[in-house]
Amino acid sequence: MLQFQNFTKSYGNYPALKIENLQLKHGIYWIKGVNGSGKSTLLKSIAGILAFHGDILLDESISIKKQPVAYRKLVNFAEAEPVFPDFLTGSEMIALFIAAKSAPARQEEQYIKSMGMQSFIDRPVGTYSSGMMKKLSLLLAFLGKPKLILLDEPLITIDTASLATLNSWIRERYEQEGTGFLLSSHQILEDGSLPVSGELLVEDQALKFIS
Repeated sequence: MLQFQNFTKSYGNYPALKIENLQLKHGIYWIKGVNGSGKSTLLKSIAGILAFHGDILLDESISIKKQPVAYRKLVNFAEAEPVFPDFLTGSEMIALFIAAKSAPARQEEQYIKSMGMQSFIDRPVGTYSSGMMKKLSLLLAFLGKPKLILLDEPLITIDTASLATLNSWIRERYEQEGTGFLLSSHQILEDGSLPVSGELLVEDQALKFIS
């Protein structure tokens, strides 16, 4: 699913993360690490938001460096603490992502309904609470037909019922469409809530398999 080739990310002279050669097979991966360990840096690099040295390949053939447009269309990302333009409504944000990701018609409707977003989706996002913003960010990450969805700290600012809904989204896309997932958190994943393929640890500026 995802292959790192001599990946290094630095901030100035500080080496934040180094992954020489690592291949992740198709699946759902839980990325662990303390705050500041580099989890967000890793996901933002995979999403194409942060520049880095080396390369990342999707499905062994699509390079983020050589085919950036094709790559980004197949990789979706939800930030830990999303920020969107205050003046746009949730519906307008969805319309933008639908166009960018070539999403199927009316794909968003099931997500809006299941996450209980009908009452605020047409309001400007500047009026949203942190929980509303999180729900919108998660919904946007599921639009289109991505091969890989990256979720940074999906457990924060979300209630128990919404988390159960999110888990059902992940299971459905993984089992029915073969979408892969990378989820990061410093919290513990509840046993059995997702069919996790493996756990990774970001520690000492490196990404390591732990199970």
